Amino acid sequence: EVQLVESGGGLVQPGGSLRLSCAASGFTFSRSMMRWVRQAPGKGLEWVSTINSDGSSTNYVDSVKGRFTISRDNAKNTLYLQLNSLKTEDTAMYYCRYLDYKGQGTQVTVSS
Repeated sequence: EVQLVESGGGLVQPGGSLRLSCAASGFTFSRSMMRWVRQAPGKGLEWVSTINSDGSSTNYVDSVKGRFTISRDNAKNTLYLQLNSLKTEDTAMYYCRYLDYKGQGTQVTVSS
C-alpha cells in the first residue's frame, strides 16, 4: 500500500522559511519521480516542483523558482521541499505526490 506522510508545515511570517518532509512507503521510492503540489484556499491543485528518481533533475513552477528547493534522500525514502523567502500567496496545503497518490498534506500559512 502506497503511503505518503507530509510534515513540517506551520505559520510563518513573510520572508520566513520552512522545510517540508514527505515520508514515503509501499513502493520503490528510489526509482520514482516525485512531485510537490499545493492547494490554496478556494483554488485547485497547483503543481509546484518535480524531482527525478536520483535527484539529478528538478523543475519548478515559475512563481517559486529561486525560493523553493526540492530534494530527496533515497536512503530514508524521504522527499523534501525547502521553502525560503515565503510570501502570503504561498499559503496553501502542500502535498507530495507519487503518480496519482498523495498524502494528507501539511498546511503552510504565511501571514504577519
